[in-house]
Amino acid sequence: MCPAPIPDHGQRGFIIPIGGGEDREKDMHIHRRFVDMSGGKDADIVVIPTASQLDATGPDYNRIFTELGAGKVEFLPIARRADCDNPQFAEMIDRATGIFMTGGNQLRLSTIIGGTLVAQKIRRRNAAGVPVAGTSAGASIMSEHMVAGGPGNSAPAEGNISLAPGMGLTNAVIIDQHFTQRNRLGRLLTASSYNPFLIGLGIDEDTAAFIGPDNVFEVVGSGTVTVVDASQLTHSSMWEASEGQAISLLGLRIDVLGEGCRYDLNARQAYPPDKHAHFCSLPVSAGGGG
Repeated sequence: MCPAPIPDHGQRGFIIPIGGGEDREKDMHIHRRFVDMSGGKDADIVVIPTASQLDATGPDYNRIFTELGAGKVEFLPIARRADCDNPQFAEMIDRATGIFMTGGNQLRLSTIIGGTLVAQKIRRRNAAGVPVAGTSAGASIMSEHMVAGGPGNSAPAEGNISLAPGMGLTNAVIIDQHFTQRNRLGRLLTASSYNPFLIGLGIDEDTAAFIGPDNVFEVVGSGTVTVVDASQLTHSSMWEASEGQAISLLGLRIDVLGEGCRYDLNARQAYPPDKHAHFCSLPVSAGGGG
């Protein structure tokens, strides 16, 4: 699934995958930047808590974004596929200037909203300039190929990761979250070996990659983003490995980016922090519905 087409003379909105476990009580740097991008006091933020089965998740994020100065915040109580046909929900997404998907279970999120009017609206709003953020499960679903599961604390091996279709806001990366905390390098390497075109993003807790319309992202938060570039592989044993067998991957490039570092997904190049670069803090104009 490719990203939705950008309207003429338009600019795609930021895509903001967050590794989960973000600061929701103190400085809230990630959420604060998202609110600013969404319009601040003029923001109209829609929260989608579908991945979570906790009743408090939607109201909790409403509180966070309201405390940070967002003009309007609402959440969509989508718990089954039939809810995605609600015309009121579609209208709310059409007018949103920021969209946030919470954590929980990414398969719950994808099986409930995947292929529905709600998913189409989110894709079109992002193509029209609206920033879309997601934490944990909400981060995983952003890419065309979604990490659905698999063990941590393991070497890259055949069968140690399961994939499913994601929302397709980007087809350049595959995203894993809670990355260092749950030792998920092995499964991200496995995912990258399936198709070396994809760039693997392993995002730590309380950390986000603010991916701009130019496909350059900046790291914000207290952890790191691990970037796996398998495009220059000289050898992979994945095709001949048996179930559970460790695989060989030669020629991988791995970059570990802390706060302020940037990465160009097109050029596959990492850059150190630039104190004069503030492109992620600039509000993004929200275009009309598509």
